[in-house]
Amino acid sequence: MTVALMWEARAVQGRGGDLLAWARAQPLPQAPVRREVFAAPQDRVLVITWWEAAYDAELPELPEPDGELVTRPVHRWRFESLGVEPPA
Repeated sequence: MTVALMWEARAVQGRGGDLLAWARAQPLPQAPVRREVFAAPQDRVLVITWWEAAYDAELPELPEPDGELVTRPVHRWRFESLGVEPPA
């Protein structure tokens, strides 16, 4: 089964680049199948990691950044992949 872990944070205004660099620099104790990093307006950063594991498996996650870098606690979600659908 493939599980996706999503980690999303919003930087203090004007510090989106710092948050993005911080997220990219965070090591994980084991490598995921895939790791993608996204940026969005309002200095938001999203990191998605994919793992071959059971839905409830204990998996490494990115930590909370320093409180002076973000405006609120990190949001985290876990999803089970249901497969890839062909384009319509």
